[in-house]
Amino acid sequence: MPVFFLALLCLSCTPPPASSTGPASSSVGMKPSSSLPPNLQATGAFDYFLLTLSWAPEFCHSRPDSPECSGHFGFIVHGLWPQYSRGGYPENCGQQAGPGNPQQMLDLMPDPHLIQHEWMTHGTCTGLSAVNYFALIRKIRNSVRIPPDLVAPARQLTVTPEGLKQDFEQANPELNDSEIALSCGSGPYLTGVEICFTKDGKPTPCGGDIRDCHRPELRIPRVQ
Repeated sequence: MPVFFLALLCLSCTPPPASSTGPASSSVGMKPSSSLPPNLQATGAFDYFLLTLSWAPEFCHSRPDSPECSGHFGFIVHGLWPQYSRGGYPENCGQQAGPGNPQQMLDLMPDPHLIQHEWMTHGTCTGLSAVNYFALIRKIRNSVRIPPDLVAPARQLTVTPEGLKQDFEQANPELNDSEIALSCGSGPYLTGVEICFTKDGKPTPCGGDIRDCHRPELRIPRVQ
């Protein structure tokens, strides 16, 4: 066949499609694992949720001017994050409209900027509308009972990580150690409690990349 005719045929050739799945993340811990641009990440394509409860007194020790530090808060909701069982998580999956009335969430997340940030970074990856995402946050948060000693302690507490998990399990008999992780940053102070849930809001074991605090003791600053 003449060469010039082959060249004309190749003008209509279709190149093989690029893979729609990025390489799996090799990082360990709380790292985004998608290599796709945000607008190409599949929303709703994750395995479970991580509810992150921050201990406000510790956060406010170094950031006293933050909005969540103007009230007498103990645990506040930092976020509800979609996670992959293999490790990592999706983030920034689109530009979907955020909550129309973020003030409705201020009792759980007392910072409008945090509410918007959590929606854009994590909520857009859930496949839910903003209304349904924040309704799920409220549903899951309301299902977690805070141990009585941690509702509003008037003095600093010192506990072991094992003892703190037991306190949560006594207050929430449906929870067990595999579903709870503690965060303590670089020091001996508790910064938060994380609990893993299925997409429909039931406790589930956390993935292996969820870091857990293993210090001998944890200090829990009092609520002021």
